[in-house]
Amino acid sequence: MRPSAFFVAILLGLWMTRAQAEPLRVCADPNNLPFSDGKGNGFENRLAELVAAEMGKSVSYTWWAQRRGFIRNTLSAGQCDVVMGVPAQYELVAATLPYYRSSYVFVSRQDRHIDVASLKDPRLHQLRIGVHLLGDDGMNAPPAHALGEQGIVGNVIGYPIYGDYREATPPARLIEAVESGDVELAAAWGPLAGYVALHAPVALRIVPITDTQDFAPLQFSFDISMGVRKGDDALRRQLDDIILRRRADIDALLADYGVPRAPVNAR
Repeated sequence: MRPSAFFVAILLGLWMTRAQAEPLRVCADPNNLPFSDGKGNGFENRLAELVAAEMGKSVSYTWWAQRRGFIRNTLSAGQCDVVMGVPAQYELVAATLPYYRSSYVFVSRQDRHIDVASLKDPRLHQLRIGVHLLGDDGMNAPPAHALGEQGIVGNVIGYPIYGDYREATPPARLIEAVESGDVELAAAWGPLAGYVALHAPVALRIVPITDTQDFAPLQFSFDISMGVRKGDDALRRQLDDIILRRRADIDALLADYGVPRAPVNAR
């Protein structure tokens, strides 16, 4: 006996209600501003709220420090369903359309009048330069590698990007070293630098790093997407649609956090 249209409609309604009731499960770091924190103050937190509202859902988090093993222990383990910010070509996830593009930048105090933008500027051999160190296996940030390739090492000071996780926003120590004068110039990821500059006690100068082409295959600019598990095409398409429809709102959100942006590459 075939079910009646009325019965099918009831089942469909119950399924849709359940789908809407289930939260958007987000993988995030609870101590990584400007991206995310446990109080929901990061722009990826706010982006998650925007996306969830579009889907008729609430947001729930799986918290994990965003370092080696983050994807393995969260998204790949099935603990959550989306990471709000990953490089568009990140091989461990299925990436959505990019929703912004940013680059590494040089940061200095405005009152020091250091107008360095090029990686080939001869002044880099004399300035005290701060860079982020990602680990003890040679996997450091692109600016650190590029400086090393030019023999600029004795005047470079490394700041562990993971830092002391008991402190708020450990990566910010690099930008704070510019504020205090411990270093004259820092090479940092643009979103971090832009956000810290908004709250800095002194005015900071932020410029995208230029003349990077000779240091290929090192990359200094990245399209940033959301990431889902490979094979979760339905969720990826849904997120793509939201990114396209709400692009202006997303761009305004990023501007609120001081994120330096460039046009994303077409996919």
